[in-house]
Amino acid sequence: MSTKKMNESRVVKTDLVLPNDTNNHNTLFGGVLMKHIDGVAAISARRHCRMEVVTASTDSVDFLEPIKPSDSVCLEAFVTWTGRSSLEVFVKVIAEDLLAGDRRIAATAFLTFVGLDETGKPSAVPQVTPGTDEEKKLHEMGEERANVRKERRKKSKELASFLTLRKPWE
Repeated sequence: MSTKKMNESRVVKTDLVLPNDTNNHNTLFGGVLMKHIDGVAAISARRHCRMEVVTASTDSVDFLEPIKPSDSVCLEAFVTWTGRSSLEVFVKVIAEDLLAGDRRIAATAFLTFVGLDETGKPSAVPQVTPGTDEEKKLHEMGEERANVRKERRKKSKELASFLTLRKPWE
């Protein structure tokens, strides 16, 4: 399988914070931001492997700073690590006060996708190589994050085996 540079998968989306997207604290709803994060990450994963992908997990979303209605929100996503059929995508969320011009990292996220072949089965994906210092730092810790994901998934499956499928009205 081929190798691609991280910047080939880079996706940038900038949007306004609109009144319908804010909560009772007058900040951007976390769920609205998570939808945007999943969207840009999926585009990044598809751009990297040029095949259909499915979200396997949202590994982490860390909300670091509130995003206010006077801000724009810029999401930057790129593939940071690859396994055989899986891709890890990092998303950096930058809030910018459009009046003052101040920019800050408002959130970060890691998501995992699986590349799919024409039949919907997991398929090998191109490997990824870092270029910038930021990319190198994210890439060098990728295998460690993948191992944590595998262990967490194993524990989630164990937990699921104990959960009941009771109907809500019972």
